[in-house]
Amino acid sequence: MSDAFDLEAFRSLVLERGRELYRDLPWRRTRDPYAVWISEVMLQQTQTTRVDGRWQRWLARFPTPAALAAADPADVLDEWQGLGYNRRALALHRAARAVCESGGALPEDAAALEALPGIGPATAAGIRAFAFDLHSVYLETNVRAVFLHELFPREERVADRELLPLVRQTCPADASDPADDPRTWYYALLDYGAYLKRTVPNPSRRSSAHTRQSRFEGSHRQKRAELLRVLLAHRENVAGGVDFETICEELASAEQKAGRSALGAADVRALLEELAAEGFCRQANGVWTV
Repeated sequence: MSDAFDLEAFRSLVLERGRELYRDLPWRRTRDPYAVWISEVMLQQTQTTRVDGRWQRWLARFPTPAALAAADPADVLDEWQGLGYNRRALALHRAARAVCESGGALPEDAAALEALPGIGPATAAGIRAFAFDLHSVYLETNVRAVFLHELFPREERVADRELLPLVRQTCPADASDPADDPRTWYYALLDYGAYLKRTVPNPSRRSSAHTRQSRFEGSHRQKRAELLRVLLAHRENVAGGVDFETICEELASAEQKAGRSALGAADVRALLEELAAEGFCRQANGVWTV
């Protein structure tokens, strides 16, 4: 770690940068734990510009955990389309049901949050900091970028185990100072980190946790997503779904339009069975439904 900064100097610098670079994002105007939770999940590996608009639309359609829990999973998946990683939509639905079974409100406790489907340490920390203004250990890519840039300027392959104690130590203990509470502190880190990624070589690449995201077009993930879109497009049919032959034809058409070879029937069936095993779809009497 660099000797140039002590942690108090580091904190002062980050708070100053946070005031200069603050982004007035829609999800920062609420402290509703449910709304914060949805934003945290949507923002994972997704640019803020893609989430702005989709977050508001989601909350208009599913305004509370109870509304989300009561929704048909197909409607939840339909609303999630275009945000990537469809598993997250199903996890949100399952977690909303669990929340409603436990009284209807998201817990403040980190362990209780992490016990919900799809909520890991970073998401739980984000909910605690941004909804409840509680001390938390929130380490995500922009936060990581700031710590690496300022405190590990020359090191390579820095492990998160070296960063986590610093993240824990620098987060304010409580919300007694509105100018320096957990919520304000992490917004400052996020905004400074986003700025660094635009202006210097991405510091996060010097983290041992950094991985280059694989190409989506033509990938297994893309074919799964396209198949799910086909299934969703047919859910209003009289039969409530679509037969295997039509699925193959529509997938072949989509692949050919993209300049790729059509999938064989065996590959399509394997994808369907994979999605079915994960709870995305089911088959009955020759008809596939979401």
